[in-house]
Amino acid sequence: MGPIDYAVVEFPGNHMTGEGFPLLVDLVERGIIRILDLMFIGREEDGTVVGMEITDFTGDGALDLAVFQGASSGLLGHDDVQEAGAALEPGNSAGIIVYENLWAAPFVTALRRGGAQLVASGRIPVPAVLEALDLTDEAVAAETRQTPTA
Repeated sequence: MGPIDYAVVEFPGNHMTGEGFPLLVDLVERGIIRILDLMFIGREEDGTVVGMEITDFTGDGALDLAVFQGASSGLLGHDDVQEAGAALEPGNSAGIIVYENLWAAPFVTALRRGGAQLVASGRIPVPAVLEALDLTDEAVAAETRQTPTA
């Protein structure tokens, strides 16, 4: 089995365009990930977290996520849903996805056979990466300006 990750994606004002769904389906069809749980929630103005039905987000008459209907492994529990909901701004909704990284399964299996153990894992947020790259670019530009030309 590959590493299992989760993501909570907030949709301000409950506005879901469905633009990312074909990309998610593509990841599944290419065997890169396997969806274990997929749930949509909303946070009411009073802070109450409610479940939402998978619907026709694009308005074309087709159920956009029918391929994922019933995706429920049991890994995503009530406490997880409440915690995700607490992270939302009132009046917004979110998709919660739990997925297996199938691409990593052979690598992880080989490591386990060799006795290796994962001792730490994490994710660097994209804004932090972009900020670090910008700082690096600025440092290189400053160094270039200070280097005398012959």
